[in-house]
Amino acid sequence: MAKIVNLTPHTITVELPDGSRQSFESSGVARCSVKNVVVDEIGGIPVSTAEYGEVIGLPEPEDGVVYVASMLVAQRAGRADVVGPDSGPTAIRENGLVVAVRGFVRY
Repeated sequence: MAKIVNLTPHTITVELPDGSRQSFESSGVARCSVKNVVVDEIGGIPVSTAEYGEVIGLPEPEDGVVYVASMLVAQRAGRADVVGPDSGPTAIRENGLVVAVRGFVRY
């Protein structure tokens, strides 16, 4: 079984098919650099677009290790060892907030 390293700022809880749950505490945070560029204004209020750059804080690949990161980081990393939590319609929610996911997504 692969070692799972959580690079999001939040604990990620996964509900397994048998109903048990496994949690992964944050081990640091991988992010994308971002620059907001003003592209318009509405009634004097600036409207920006985000330009995402390099991934920061993502370790080099390591045999037997899978990194869980945000969707944006996982997409921009373009690596098979980087996944995101599947917070789509199958996620378990309480009061509208995701409390557990049922798996990961590879981009």
